[in-house]
Amino acid sequence: MENIPRIKIGLVAVSRDNFNQDLSRETLREVEACCIEEGLSVFACGLLVESEQDAMQALENVRVNSCNVLVVLLGNFGPETPETILAQYFPGPVMYAAAAEDAENRLYAGRRDSYCGLLNCSYNLDLRNVRAYLPANPIGSPAQIRDRILEFAPVARALLGLKALKIITFGPRPKDFFACNAPIKALYDLGVEIQENSELDLALAYKRHAGDPRAAEVAQEMASELHGTKYTDLLPQMAQYEVTLLDWLEENKGARRYVAFANKCWPAFQQEFGFLPCYVHGRLGSRGIPVGCETDVYGALSEYIGICVSGAPGTLLDINNSIPEDLYAKHISGRYPHAREELFIGFHCGNTPLSLMAESELRYKMNRKDPHAPETGNELTRGTLEGRMLPGEISCYRLHSSAGGHLQAYVAQGEILPVSMETYGCHALFAIPQMARFYRYVLLEKHFPHHGAILYGSHGASLFDLFTYLDIPYIGYNRGKGDRYEKENPFRRDK
Repeated sequence: MENIPRIKIGLVAVSRDNFNQDLSRETLREVEACCIEEGLSVFACGLLVESEQDAMQALENVRVNSCNVLVVLLGNFGPETPETILAQYFPGPVMYAAAAEDAENRLYAGRRDSYCGLLNCSYNLDLRNVRAYLPANPIGSPAQIRDRILEFAPVARALLGLKALKIITFGPRPKDFFACNAPIKALYDLGVEIQENSELDLALAYKRHAGDPRAAEVAQEMASELHGTKYTDLLPQMAQYEVTLLDWLEENKGARRYVAFANKCWPAFQQEFGFLPCYVHGRLGSRGIPVGCETDVYGALSEYIGICVSGAPGTLLDINNSIPEDLYAKHISGRYPHAREELFIGFHCGNTPLSLMAESELRYKMNRKDPHAPETGNELTRGTLEGRMLPGEISCYRLHSSAGGHLQAYVAQGEILPVSMETYGCHALFAIPQMARFYRYVLLEKHFPHHGAILYGSHGASLFDLFTYLDIPYIGYNRGKGDRYEKENPFRRDK
């Protein structure tokens, strides 16, 4: 995963000048020890911050030591001006935490007053219009503060990734795919760069890679991981395409460190290239380079966020179709604690990384029949990785720009069930608590598109914290049965 940031955390202790300095120094030492024990990369700044001059020197110290994340520790009440200047001038994500009182016999000479001090800190951050991360439980023991830092780490990694990300696109969205609309102003609001290219640019670059010796090695690697696919004749072309994209990434990242793609993948692609690119896109995704299907810029953005949060690849699927009653009766009822309305099938052509598939093979796209191809009509639509995805806990989410250019997001947690179905494409049977209500009052009500980013594991807390830090105006989530949505009719009762 070379396409996501590595974080190094600067720990800076602050102290109010009429409080016991030893309390803050003690907090710094103990938090540092707890972080090192957990394997976190940290630098503990030895300069205790009491004044504005101290704050500026501390910032220089963490910069020289290559820290890109800052954690400010209030060992006592804390000086509200110097401690918030730290966040004002630090160029990366910042978290605040405060030490809890640790013994009754220290409530006289060694009292920390953390509750009071952190309130003043929060108010001063607001005065400066500075965003900072305040954990759900920001006051605790050194070990508890360490745990809050562990919760902050994936959020910080995603924030750093977004600031240095460029999304490269090829071609406009396909015809009648207005759901993949991508107002780019919101990308700039996030600090994300975008470079839009023509499909002709990609086709020309692909042709220039004909005979590239690296492609033969990539094709051999593909054949090995696909375990003797019947489409071996296709692999040299797909390998040439993969090398083309990787070279384009290096040659066009410009001043940015990280890249995601959003590529038009049908209908003209198959005519020009002779295959569909889905499998190759999944291979790049497994390396931390997501490729949004159908020029879905915010889908690619969401996938990249997930990679930063989890350190592992995810995928992009259609929130696609409901569950037939006979399938529910045969495979779900009495076996799993899910109502039929909580289930749906997630699907896409075949862009999911191989490592996330329970069973798969390289196939052709059933509903992309090429009217100009001979005989079967499938010759030019090969290249999809199809089959059933792995079961397990998942997070379904998306950061998106509305048609009016306003950022909004959603997060839901659930699971993929180990159920086989007679269908096509890359697919999975999803269960999300209260899915029907979430679908109606979040996805439909806020006009989210059909593409959802899927990440294995329960990452909802990190994603919600990230969207909160980014100050996203609307963050939807799947609410419990008794928790009514804003526009859910309070007088209507399900029969």
